[in-house]
Amino acid sequence: MFKPKYSITNKLLANIKRINQLVNELNLHHFPHVVLVELQRNAEEISTYASTSIEGNPLPLTDVKKILKTRPQNIRESEQEVLNYNEILKEINVKLNQKMIFFTVDFILFIQKKVTHKLLPPFHSGQFRRDAVFVNDPRSQKTIYWPPDHKDVLKLVEDLVGFVKSNKNIIDPLILAGIFHKQMVIIHPFMDGNGRTTRLATKILLAEMGLNTFNLFSFENYYNKNVTKYFEKIGVRGNYYDIYSTIDFTLWLEYFTDGIIDELLRVEKNLPQQAISPKTQLQPYLLKILEFIKQKGFITDHDYSKLVKRARATRHLDFKKLIGLGLIVMKGKSKASYYTFK
Repeated sequence: MFKPKYSITNKLLANIKRINQLVNELNLHHFPHVVLVELQRNAEEISTYASTSIEGNPLPLTDVKKILKTRPQNIRESEQEVLNYNEILKEINVKLNQKMIFFTVDFILFIQKKVTHKLLPPFHSGQFRRDAVFVNDPRSQKTIYWPPDHKDVLKLVEDLVGFVKSNKNIIDPLILAGIFHKQMVIIHPFMDGNGRTTRLATKILLAEMGLNTFNLFSFENYYNKNVTKYFEKIGVRGNYYDIYSTIDFTLWLEYFTDGIIDELLRVEKNLPQQAISPKTQLQPYLLKILEFIKQKGFITDHDYSKLVKRARATRHLDFKKLIGLGLIVMKGKSKASYYTFK
């Protein structure tokens, strides 16, 4: 049975108190839906860039945003990695909103399968590793950690998930999420995709426990600011079987909660700017489109022409803006086309 070793330090207590305060403050904001949509999109872009960058993906944020917008067909591995992460991140956010996610071993496998899509052979994608692995120091290229044998991986992950579930209403959710994050890295259950899978699963765990601001920010961003420090805090050295009973999670939990505070403060700072951004501000004529759809379920260009005195080409641009903001989608073709909520 998994029994992590950690201490409730004054710093950890202060961090938890600060996070709860920031989450409560953010949840009190009542911004238009279009602002929240833009915030979530921005968070997804940053999360995708940061989490793949941590693992060595060379693409800068500007390229990541371009790829996510255009979704090219013929792509390199680095671009596939970005698309994979963003795709499962968006799917997770939808499922969280619909309360359709259950934190299980199978769902962790599902995440790994998604992040490694077209990057690993089928027998390594969506599967726990079947071979021994080791972790090298990126600077010296010397082996510094030997994870548990592949035969023990399933049992260790099951114990970890069981620990999280049985302590859900006992241990603070931030501590539980932090312990899960580090222990998954220690187990190193996959041939590839361990970090990306772990960070996505941690996000699910936090949101599932009621911290519903987490679709608006990217805790991966904090780690990517200093990747060396992240690996130092999250990693361990030696042979798993020699050190597992002595591993202390305390310093990691302090660092983990530091990162959440840092990112929440960034989001809080940006919220007022997002609220007044010309990109997200909706003019009265655009609001008429949304109100019509709300009442009727859909709107056609002919319907819209009766609501406003705007040229056909201009009306087309209005619909295009709402589509670009992720608020509506077009269905049907040519004269039979219509628009409805996304």
